[in-house]
Formats: sequence, C-alpha cells, structure tokens
Amino acid sequence: MTTEVTPPLLEFRNLCVMRGQKMALDGFTLRIGADEHVAILGPNGCGKSTFIKTVTRECYPVVRPDSSMAILGEDSWDVFALRVRLGIVSNDLMLSCTGNACGRDVVLSGFFSSTAIFPHHTVDPRHRELADGALAQLNISHLAERPVSEMSSGEARRVLIARALAHKPRALLFDEPCNSLDLAAQQNVRQTMSALANSGTAIILVTHELADIVPEIQRVVLMSRGRVVADGPKEEILQVERLAALFGVKVEMARRDGHYHLW
Repeated sequence: MTTEVTPPLLEFRNLCVMRGQKMALDGFTLRIGADEHVAILGPNGCGKSTFIKTVTRECYPVVRPDSSMAILGEDSWDVFALRVRLGIVSNDLMLSCTGNACGRDVVLSGFFSSTAIFPHHTVDPRHRELADGALAQLNISHLAERPVSEMSSGEARRVLIARALAHKPRALLFDEPCNSLDLAAQQNVRQTMSALANSGTAIILVTHELADIVPEIQRVVLMSRGRVVADGPKEEILQVERLAALFGVKVEMARRDGHYHLW
C-alpha cells in the first residue's frame, strides 16, 4: 500500500532569471512544503520581486540542464488555473485596483484575472456567493458596495486579500503587504495574516520589513543578490549579526510575543 504524499508548494532548483541585462535570480534554489508558513526577507533589489514574478509566470528562468521549477508538483501550468490554487496579494495589483470599482467587484474580478468587472464578464451566483463569503471572512462586508477610490489604503489592501481568498486557494503569497499603510492598517493586515495561517492557509510572505513576520511564520529565508543566503528556523535566522550583514547597516533588534522589530 502506497501513501500519497502531498507535493511541495514550490520547488525551485538553480534558477537563473534575467531582467533586462541583469541577472535578477542567480542560482536560486528554494523548496517550500505544502503547508508551511515562510517569510522571504531581503533588501530592495535583492530579487524578491523577480521571485514573485517567476512564481506567477510573468518571468521565466533561463533554460539550463541543471535547473528545474515546480509548483504544487507540476512543472507546467495554465496561468489561470495556477491563480485558483495560489492567491497573490501584490503591490502591482494594488496599483491596478483603483477607480470606481466597488469592493465586491474587485473581489469578483479575481475570477476573471482582471481588476474590475467589465461588460463581457458573466458573473454567476456562485461567484457572488464566494466573493461575499471572502469579504465576510475578513469582516469587511461593509466594503462590498464602496468604490475603491473612497477606501483607505488599508481597506483596499484587505479587499485585495479577499480577492485572493475567493478561490479558496491552497496558499497565499503576500508581496510587501504593509507597504504604504499607516500603523493601524499594518496591524490589521498582520492580524489577518495570522488568522489565515491559523485557519490552515499556507502563507508565503515576501518583505523587507521584519515586523511583517507574524508569529505563525516559523521559517525565514534570507535573500541577497538573487540568491538564498540563509534558510532555517526563525529564531536561528533572525539574529542581529545576520541582519546587519544582509541590509549592510548596523541594526538593533527587539522581540516581543513572537513579533520582531528592527531599527
């Protein structure tokens, strides 16, 4: 009798990805299990955005005999099918979801890989049910009819999280989730990440802010110059000496109730 083994969420081996003339990922290797909560931490310019775009198939690695990549055990994906299994909350998407679209329509747009509902889209009752369920899950049903242009940046960010959740994905990938948010909105987004992790949704957090790493994330990967330079348990990886070397400045760190802060 064979035991079915759940394939890893991501398995990248020795990837090289070019952005223009620059090698943005250089021999990048990373494996993330199906149910892990992982933070990828690094300074601006280290390749974090390219990693995300490689996951979402906006960037492709250079073909090499010693490299491979698989997502949920598959090395070839229809992009629309992938988005159902892996929800993305990114700054690029945040910039696109502006204007007169209301909260519900932004969430519904996830079923069409757009940023609003357009005349050629057909929204069926099941889509609406899932969208309203995702808004309710995040306690933001009151934003369903509100235009994005009238929302705070924190409210809009939570609507984007609902958009990613509407498909009931296996995992969520957060790209700098607290960027440009005020303190209250940052706390709200981090509490949402914690709640999702505790509900069984795998979390991949990509950030340069140590404070984004919620207590439920127990593994941290450090990136520098397109490579993984450290990977392991949070308490082992988040050390002052490592972080000072990563960011290239003298730093101090404090820890309280599973949260880390750097200055």
